[in-house]
Amino acid sequence: MPVLRSIALFLLAALAEIGGAWLVWQGVREHRGLLLAGAGVLALGAYGFVATLQPDPNFGRILAAYGGVFVAGSLGWGMVVDGFRPDRWDLIGAALCLLGVGVIMYAPRAA
Repeated sequence: MPVLRSIALFLLAALAEIGGAWLVWQGVREHRGLLLAGAGVLALGAYGFVATLQPDPNFGRILAAYGGVFVAGSLGWGMVVDGFRPDRWDLIGAALCLLGVGVIMYAPRAA
């Protein structure tokens, strides 16, 4: 159960961070208004809090592993929201990142 909770928290963190960055992008770069940008800033702040809920006590490990989730999640967001079509190298890279997440977070460790 702790692994499933951790994965759910990584997914929630990705939604907050990627969604927040996208909202800032829309507000500023696409000239859709400061309200979107402000909502993005709030979502980015929420991401920081979600990361603290991970069961592992090591900040560096959590953020390093989250990097892989961010890579894969960013490609997924682009596909769903912006119509981006990743090529095979994007998909291979994302799979390697997620493999890294698994090794960093969930490999058996000596107590």
